Amino acid sequence: MFYYGTATPSRQSCVVVKGFKPMKDGLPEDLSLAETEVNDPTVSAGAALLSRLKTLGVDYIFANSGTDFPPVIEGLAEAAAKKMKLPHTVITPHETASTAMAHGYYLATRKAQAVMVHTNVGLANAVIGVINARADNIPMLVFSGRTPTTEKDRFGSRTVPIGWGQEMADQTALVREACKWDYELRFPEQIYDVVDRGHAIAHSTPSGPVYMSLPREVLCERVPAAGAERRPQMQAAKTAPPPDDLKRAAKLLAEAKNPVIFAQRGTGSQQGFEALSRLAEEWAIPVCQYWAVQLAVPTGHPMHSSPAPGPLLATADVILVIDSLAPWSPDVKEPKEDCTVIQLALDPLFSQTPIRNFRSDISLPGEITPSLLALKAEMDKLLAAHAPRNASRKKAITSQNAIGRGSRRAKVEIEQNGAYLTKPSVSALLSKALETHDSSVFAELGCQMPFMDLTRADSWFESPHSGGLGWGFPAAMGFKLARPEKTVVATVGDGSYIFSNPVACHQIAEAMNISIIVIILNNSEWGAVRQSVLDLYPDGYAAKANSVPLTEISPSPDFTLVAQASRAWARSVKTVQQLEDALQGALAHTLSNKGLALIEVAVARN
Repeated sequence: MFYYGTATPSRQSCVVVKGFKPMKDGLPEDLSLAETEVNDPTVSAGAALLSRLKTLGVDYIFANSGTDFPPVIEGLAEAAAKKMKLPHTVITPHETASTAMAHGYYLATRKAQAVMVHTNVGLANAVIGVINARADNIPMLVFSGRTPTTEKDRFGSRTVPIGWGQEMADQTALVREACKWDYELRFPEQIYDVVDRGHAIAHSTPSGPVYMSLPREVLCERVPAAGAERRPQMQAAKTAPPPDDLKRAAKLLAEAKNPVIFAQRGTGSQQGFEALSRLAEEWAIPVCQYWAVQLAVPTGHPMHSSPAPGPLLATADVILVIDSLAPWSPDVKEPKEDCTVIQLALDPLFSQTPIRNFRSDISLPGEITPSLLALKAEMDKLLAAHAPRNASRKKAITSQNAIGRGSRRAKVEIEQNGAYLTKPSVSALLSKALETHDSSVFAELGCQMPFMDLTRADSWFESPHSGGLGWGFPAAMGFKLARPEKTVVATVGDGSYIFSNPVACHQIAEAMNISIIVIILNNSEWGAVRQSVLDLYPDGYAAKANSVPLTEISPSPDFTLVAQASRAWARSVKTVQQLEDALQGALAHTLSNKGLALIEVAVARN
């Protein structure tokens, strides 16, 4: 007999195959249940874990494997041979792509996905993505192998020198602060319960990533196979605002002379998006989307105001803040002392953030869409009594916002006639190209929301406020994986593109035929860093220099060649006409499902 395994044979831990069999895709070609221990009611803990994830609703495992993965890989083979249900697996050559693709997939489906990485080194590469997920309250199941604890005499013990080199006293410390819950699997029989617990906690209000480390020896042991399809043993805990607080908030907003809404992370769903759009228009309340990472109302909505908070804060007597980490900059402008501030969010006080002292006179905790619907229902009861006043206020605010939109259009027209393309002009040209498409734009220091015509909740996603660069490109791929019918565009700065590990991302896109458009707005610098320096030191030495130190990315690589290395469609453009032609070519390419298209756009510095 030969043992189909990777370490010392053990009757309890290996699938026994009669005779030598040729291999295909990591499995003996004709491996079948008839040739295995068919009467064995157990599977490896590795197989149990993978199958349990599918039962819980996980569609994909984004994986970067290592020497801790033999029981996971063997588990995949064993589970497949035994016809157990399994998620799809995606091989990701770098962990940046793993976490960001899971992030993007959740934005499309509201279902947490799984990420599997290699011990401490793989987890270290994944940390930025986990931080981004925590900042955006994205549920995610993060697993990493753990260096075997034992050195000998147990199946799965250390077999190569890195088993010692990767040992850490506290591997979980790498991600503990960014995760809601963590655990190291200690016994194989725990596998079903702890995975259920992690999945439920990840989805509970406020949602976020969870982490589990998986020692190799434990995954190699056997557990009852029947547990994999048992119904989930825990459900997520969801919160809702107290009814009395909702009524009080509704009354304050209804009676306010100059109410304002600030929204930064969207409304939770298209239903919430439509509810807020109606509420804002019916009550004539301007909506400020300062540094928005998701859209709360259409950019063409009559109440969609300038993203600058200052003028609105100057007059506001009641403010509704919807899921906004930092709705304005206190160092620039704060609400009046007698202004009432209502914070509606998954966690209105953002308790994960050590310092965040934005006023909260009424705190409304809960899932965003149900909370908004409940608030609107309370305000609907008061609408008739305030209709005449609202109509008068609506006329004035609509006129003011129209002036702002006209000013932005004029800026774009001037810049499109200039010698160089700019981020606002590229944003407007992209918006025009997408006007007849069901599209979603992922932006990471690329295109800018105020210069685009966006109409749906899922039409705009900006990078998380945690600032972990490299997110936009792979997040767009994850979203497209979940929503293949959508036209998906990632717009990134040249620095953000480099951070995404583009060779890895292009390899994944080609392997899975992910047809998205990537637009690189190349200004050959860390533009955000440069602007931060100028904000603090507008008349400083750096501002007066020919170039701001530590911000240059020069000479710039030819990014089209990076894309072409993976057979992508790629163009480099410098003019309005070239960009318009390239956008049409890229759309035709991706709509025909021919794979990724990349456009590198030379843009002027701010």
